[in-house]
Amino acid sequence: MIRQHRWALTGIYFVIALLVGVVLGSVVQTQFNLAALQALGVEIPPGTRIATTLHDLASFAPLYAVLFSVGFVVSQTVAVALSRWLGGRFLALLCTGGAVVGLWATLWLVDTLAPPPTLIAATRGVAGFIAMLATAGVAGWLFARLRKRMANANRPRGFSGMALVLGVGSLAAALGTGQQAQAQQAQAQEGEESQAEGAYQIETLAEGLEHPWSLAFLPDGRMLVTERPGRLRLLSAEGDTLEASLSGVPEVFDSGQAGLFGVLLSPRFEDDQQLYLSYACGNELANRTCLASATLEDNGLADVSEIFRAQPAKQGAAHFGGRLAWLADDTLILTLGDGFDYREQAQQLESHIGSIVRLNSDGSVPADNPFVEHDDAQPEIFSYGHRNVQGLVFDADNNRLIAHEHGPRGGDEINIIEAGANYGWPIATGGLDYTGARVTPFEDYPGTEPPALEWTPSIAPSGMALYSGDLFPEWQGDLLVGALVNKEVRRVRLSDDAANAEDVEGLFGELEARIRDVRQGPEGAIYLLTDSPQGRLLRVTPQ
Repeated sequence: MIRQHRWALTGIYFVIALLVGVVLGSVVQTQFNLAALQALGVEIPPGTRIATTLHDLASFAPLYAVLFSVGFVVSQTVAVALSRWLGGRFLALLCTGGAVVGLWATLWLVDTLAPPPTLIAATRGVAGFIAMLATAGVAGWLFARLRKRMANANRPRGFSGMALVLGVGSLAAALGTGQQAQAQQAQAQEGEESQAEGAYQIETLAEGLEHPWSLAFLPDGRMLVTERPGRLRLLSAEGDTLEASLSGVPEVFDSGQAGLFGVLLSPRFEDDQQLYLSYACGNELANRTCLASATLEDNGLADVSEIFRAQPAKQGAAHFGGRLAWLADDTLILTLGDGFDYREQAQQLESHIGSIVRLNSDGSVPADNPFVEHDDAQPEIFSYGHRNVQGLVFDADNNRLIAHEHGPRGGDEINIIEAGANYGWPIATGGLDYTGARVTPFEDYPGTEPPALEWTPSIAPSGMALYSGDLFPEWQGDLLVGALVNKEVRRVRLSDDAANAEDVEGLFGELEARIRDVRQGPEGAIYLLTDSPQGRLLRVTPQ
């Protein structure tokens, strides 16, 4: 009976220490996230700080409990075993150090295997990382102190099993909650069916494309398709491959989300045969979004010249932007991303990260760019406060530039881009971090532009066309937005003043494919690129 009592007591002490570590970790990560916003000049009232901390305890702490418990179970089991082997000595030191090492190993493993470069934003910096490890150390020290209260020399040997059961139980409960939430979201999405289904037909023009990213139509009907690993493919009007990989494409950094992105023809292509390519350049430790111009010849590119590279370089392989469009004055727009781990730089004009830039066709800076006269700003910046802009069209009829960008967990946006405007990221967003923590307490903030439309949950928008063709007259003037997560195209209608937008319906969901790019062909058909190692080029025409 005494043995069972001590076995149960050990389990209770373990749970207490684990909960303390989780609560402390949640509070610390919240304060570091808020401190990053304050460094940008954002005011955080005490009430807002408290509300954000409590929110994260409810939404971030459950996920963190799973991560924390994995390392804590293993580390404390090993620490207790080593202490016994050493005759009961150094328990506090071993438990404290073990908890620190356990959390470090867990975070390293998660950041190595998970798609986001750094899952917990507070650990992007050295100070935040050390502070999070310190909370684990406190939990380990507390567990050791609580065990000391058991004065019986015959300490129970059931700790490992008890701790393992508790850890696995916590993990199962958390996973069950996550699966339930995903099931509810999927059920909600299943209820929506395209009103237009059956009014069109979809044909496959080309397949076997490796993560195709962008499409451009040549005047003679042929097509250029970029593939993310660094190939530029030339196709006939019916999708037959004429050149599987045109020569002369700049060397790209191909990893994760990085690679070859957009292709855009010169406004005077029939005269100069010039085109533009956006791509990731560099390596894992130092990379950026670059832009090159080139001349298209029969079997490849000539006169290839890099005309822009974003500053500064960054690490990682996420959030590059890469969409291209011409304005009415023949200046060139290039979208950029925040590099995922560098989101605060989207508010810093001395950095291109998280901005949209405007260039002349040779890469020089237009004299009327909004920040040309600012000594502490990059002169190419046209707008800023963006996360990862992967949809861009210029509405010539209404003289407006329209972009969409990825939010984190929710907060995908469509914005009307104005020169010099701040679009809020990461000061204001409707989305949460992938961990459930708040990126910011604010969905809107003075001095930032609200979106015309926001998607929560995220649809992961990529590619966009403004439809003006005659084949689908009911869609004229609407935006067609690719959705990677929803595996469809969203039809969006802007209000007359473009201040608001309506998400009308989902299209082409029967494809069950990630839509990377959407284009209107010269004949009014809709062309889609699907994102996969065996991607396809599809053409949509009326039934």
